[in-house]
Amino acid sequence: MATRVLQSVGNGLNQARNTVRANGQVIVAIRGLSASNNRNREDSWFKSLFVRKVDPRKDAHSHLLAKKEDNNLYKIQFHNVKPECLDSYNKLCEDVLPSIHSDPQYSCELVGTWNTWYGEQDQAVHLWRYRGGYPALTDVMNKLRQNKEFMDYRKERGKMLLSRRNQLLLEFSFWNEPVPRAGPNIYELRSYQLRPGTMIEWGNYWARAIRYRQENDEAVGGFFSQIGNLYMVHHLWAYKDLQSREDTRNAAWQHEGWDEVVYYTVPLIQHMESRIMIPLKTSPLK
Repeated sequence: MATRVLQSVGNGLNQARNTVRANGQVIVAIRGLSASNNRNREDSWFKSLFVRKVDPRKDAHSHLLAKKEDNNLYKIQFHNVKPECLDSYNKLCEDVLPSIHSDPQYSCELVGTWNTWYGEQDQAVHLWRYRGGYPALTDVMNKLRQNKEFMDYRKERGKMLLSRRNQLLLEFSFWNEPVPRAGPNIYELRSYQLRPGTMIEWGNYWARAIRYRQENDEAVGGFFSQIGNLYMVHHLWAYKDLQSREDTRNAAWQHEGWDEVVYYTVPLIQHMESRIMIPLKTSPLK
């Protein structure tokens, strides 16, 4: 009898200890979860200080930033040429590309054609304009497939290239349209990879800033990508030489407001690149 009583008391004490231990674990878990939630709320509040508040848009940035009065589409081509083939490649382009530019059956124009001087070496850059947008581009491509001279050019060109890529572009409404100009000039193509969602902000700042960069007629054209690398901006500038480039760029800092443009647009950029280019003899931009 006494043994049963002691066993019963011992079992009761063990159950009590297990209950307290279990409850303690629950309490600790609840406290831990509460602390974790508090930390998450604090982290969210802290991060919210640095998150950009984006205004809702009711239209694509291409409609808001591109020119309304025309329907121009641009294609930029980057051809990386085998070093030993660059002269032959240039000769081939000078023989074929001007004939496409001047033929009225093709609704496209060769805006400019260059070799990179400083930047990526042994590279050719071609800029085309299609008046009529995507339908004009499709029509030109279909016609060129029936052009034996062009198909032979593509076949021969392929033997000289290491790689190639292109982009389809629209022009900013606040930039002047590229037109042929006399030379000799050097050209700078400044390419900016923007953070997604910042194209409108970039356009708003540069719509005001472009007036600071037109005093020496250096602004040739400004474009943003539609197909290819997205959120890519290209600014094309012309200078007499490298010293003229340096003087012109330094002069911009004398204008009130230019420093503000630089300050607010630099954080929008993920990557940027500059090419100094020399036009080929047949380039409309000399």
